Amino acid sequence: MNLILFGPPAAGKGTQAKRLVTGRGMVQLSTGDMLRAARTSGSELGQRVAAIMDGGLLVSDDIVIALIEERLPETEAAGGAIFDGFPRTIAQAQELDKMLSARGAAIDLVIRLKVDDAALIERIGKRFAAEGRSDDNPEVFVTRLAAYNEQTAPLLPYYKDQGKLVELDGMATVEAVAEAIDAALASAGK
Repeated sequence: MNLILFGPPAAGKGTQAKRLVTGRGMVQLSTGDMLRAARTSGSELGQRVAAIMDGGLLVSDDIVIALIEERLPETEAAGGAIFDGFPRTIAQAQELDKMLSARGAAIDLVIRLKVDDAALIERIGKRFAAEGRSDDNPEVFVTRLAAYNEQTAPLLPYYKDQGKLVELDGMATVEAVAEAIDAALASAGK
């Protein structure tokens, strides 16, 4: 099964993905985690990624798609992937569909965690204070959130038209969101 967890940065996608990895044995493909790893690697690609992220911009499709494609064999061996933070654009969604189709697979379900932007800004400020991640800088986060909202809005009808989109209240407790995700997976027969 291939699942997309959809929602802006700090919506709780990573928390829910980790729970699903533990409970279902799937592989989490978090573009945020992959980009942070590339950034700290010191490689040429990592330096490019760092400059882009520090400016609060989204990393280009070609870089993100290459990172995802490298991990697909691992997801197949595990029985599926949880895409966290990808796709973010229609072009990425179409490329993901092509990559999966070439491997005899598809996206089975898209779960959108609906959240309040103001609450997210408050949440990210607390996370920045606790963890100090440079991409969580509150000023940079506001830019990331605006870019997310602008670029990913077209994905909602893209997946809704395919009958794959389920929208859940991402502002609920972690446990309530987990229960809603489990119910959505059960309804989809997964």
